[in-house]
Order: sequence, then structure tokens, then C-alpha cells
Amino acid sequence: MNVPISPTLAANEEIARRRKHGQQVVNLAFGEAGLPVHPALRDALAQASGKNAYGPVAGSVALREAAAGYWSRRGISAHPDLVVCGPGSKALLYGLLLALGGDVVLPRPSWVSYAAQARLVGVHPIMVAPPPGEGGVPDPELVAAAVAAARARGRTVTSLLVTLPDNPTGRLARPETVRRLAALARELDLTIISDEIYRDLLHDPAATFLSPAEVAPERTVVTTGLSKSLALGGWRIGVARLPETGLSEPPHASNPHASNPHASNPHASNLHGRLLGVASEIWSSPAAPVQHAAAYAFGEPAELVRRVAASRRLHGIVARAVAEHFTKVGAHLDDPQGGFYLYPEIAGFAGSAELAAVLLDRHGVAVLPGTAFGDAPDAARVRVATSQLYGESDEQRTAALHAEDPLELPWIAASLRHLEEALTALRIFG
Repeated sequence: MNVPISPTLAANEEIARRRKHGQQVVNLAFGEAGLPVHPALRDALAQASGKNAYGPVAGSVALREAAAGYWSRRGISAHPDLVVCGPGSKALLYGLLLALGGDVVLPRPSWVSYAAQARLVGVHPIMVAPPPGEGGVPDPELVAAAVAAARARGRTVTSLLVTLPDNPTGRLARPETVRRLAALARELDLTIISDEIYRDLLHDPAATFLSPAEVAPERTVVTTGLSKSLALGGWRIGVARLPETGLSEPPHASNPHASNPHASNPHASNLHGRLLGVASEIWSSPAAPVQHAAAYAFGEPAELVRRVAASRRLHGIVARAVAEHFTKVGAHLDDPQGGFYLYPEIAGFAGSAELAAVLLDRHGVAVLPGTAFGDAPDAARVRVATSQLYGESDEQRTAALHAEDPLELPWIAASLRHLEEALTALRIFG
């Protein structure tokens, strides 16, 4: 199987290559949190540096208990015995697709790795557009028909994946949409996988967030990690909350329980056990020192709660500033609501590939084309990540984190000027 490098990672390497050759590039392509590690987390990691033994496949008891507590504080029932830890939520998502089997319903657009992982597993991604103004969820009005059409072709469809809030659009699904999807999942006998890694980075902490695990806890898996909220991408740690009841084997038309949300499924099998089997053969167990630090983080001590709040504020300020620059040149985009992403559309281009190429080659601005996220080739939409604007050093990034107005910092202001000039020239070109 010929598997290309993930577009986000490939873009980051290309930017590094261009910069090495002296080209000035504003990096709006790579979705890394762009902030330094909190000193308390460094201390926690150092304290556990002597832990060099393999641990339980599911993860340490301390980490699973801490993760269960994290979800419980957010209104999601979670038992430590049904928490599985892995080397990043990305690995857990792949393990889940393997363990579940069957095709998966995805929003179009959606994070680059979802569809790629489905194909690696040997199943089909079923791409469904989101409701207008939303992102990260397939439109409930279209899901049933898409699943019915796939099953009519003899496909087995077992799961539906959502991202709350979303990458690439930066939008959050409305609670009523989540409720409708949960009801559909019961009717269609689908497992919901809810990727909530950006949950703690909603720009408005008072915004209404509804997880499908609150609506359909018996068939929802929730994944998260520390790569975004605490900028620990390189530490590679993620956790998954599994349902307390068994999840069905691939559904068949003859299954009399498929539309009954309260019926026990006679074909129920142990997703927890299947996922652990996959994990045992791929990563054995997460790195022990990182688990120790992650258990501390998921316990949410006051100093880390403050860090996440400061990060959320910074991400929101910079994302909104970048959105304003795109809006000024006539781009169509919805206001960012979470994380550090925008998904603007600019008229006058044959598609996202041309738009992204012109921005990079002529104007030194790196973005990702919408086609990387499953979007239509003729749609001139690109994913913009704003978190690499905070600085090139830990000192600059820390200053951005604590600045009253980070937009006034010289390095951020310079990048925004570069972007403004590029977009102005782009409008003339277009």
C-alpha cells in the first residue's frame, strides 16, 4: 500500500525546507498548539524518568482514574476500567477503527487523518457535509440516506465520527445537532466516536457544549489528549472513554434490535477487549513517565487550569485577528469558535490547490488546501492554523501567552502585516 505522508506533517517539512533556503514563510499550515511546556509538567515528567518498565496495556491506574475524573467533571459518565490510554489520541482513533470494523461516516471536511486511517484499516469513509454554519459533524438530515445507500451496496457501516469543536473549520456543532445525531446513531445502530481534543479551547468558556456521550452514553466513545490544551504534542499521550455497555457487531438488516435504543444486542461484543488487543500488538503500553505527567494534568491542578485559560484566550484573540484579515479581502468564513483554525473560501480560483499554491509560492503564506480534508477539488477553501504565529522561541511564546494584547507584540504584528499584504495582493490577482 502506497501511503503518503500526512498533509499537515508534509507541509511543516516543506516550510522548514523553504525557510532553510532563506524564504520568508508565514506558517498557517501546521496545527500545533505553539506554546511551551508548563514547568509543573516538566517536573512531573522528571520525577517519573526512572520508570522504565512496561505497564498495563490500558494505561496506569492513576492515569485512567484521573481521566475518568476529568470526564466526570464535564458531565460524562466514565469508569476507570473503561478508559484506554495510548500514545496520542491519533493512535487510539486508529485502534478504534480497527476494533470496530466497518465503514465510518465522517463530516466533509474533516481532519486529514480520519479518512486516511479508515482506508488503512481497509474500510470506506462516507463523507457527509455538515449543516450550514456548523463544522465537525455530518448533517443529520443527510446521514440516514448515506448509510442506507452504503448498506444497499453491501457495505457494513458501524460508526460515525464527530469533532467537537472542529478541525479544520474551528466551529462547534449546536446541541440540537448533536442530539439528532445521537438519535440517528441509535436508529442506525452506529457507534459514535467523539473526538473532543479541542473541547477545553472553546474561545467562549460559557458556550454551550454538548457531548454525544451525555445523550447516548451507551454507544459513544470519547477521545482526547494533551497535545492541544497543554501543548504536549511531542509527548504523545491520549485517552479514550469507552461505553459501559457492549457495542454491536456489524449490523445486518435482520437485526431486530437495530432501531430500539433500549434493547440489548444479542451480538454485543467487548469493544474494550478488542481495543486492548489492538493496542497490545501496536504500542504495548504508553510511555510510563509521560503517563505519570498526564495523570497529574488530567487531575486539573490550579496552575494548569490557569494555563489552559490563558491559552484559550490567546488562541481566540489571534484566530479572530486572522479571520478579520481574510474577511477584509472578501473571503467567506464563519467566525472561529474553538481551537486555532479558520476555513475561509476565496472566490476567483479554480480550487483549493491553486489557492494554496498561489499563497505559498507568490506570497510566502502556507495554508492547507481543503482537498486535504476531503473537500471538493473545485471549492477554493483552505485550512488556516493560527497557532504558529506566537513566536519562534519559548521566550516569545511565553510573552504571547501573558501579554495583555498579544497582537501588539512585534513578531506577531509582523506576521499579521505579512498576511495582510499577501491577501491584498491575492485579491488583486484573483
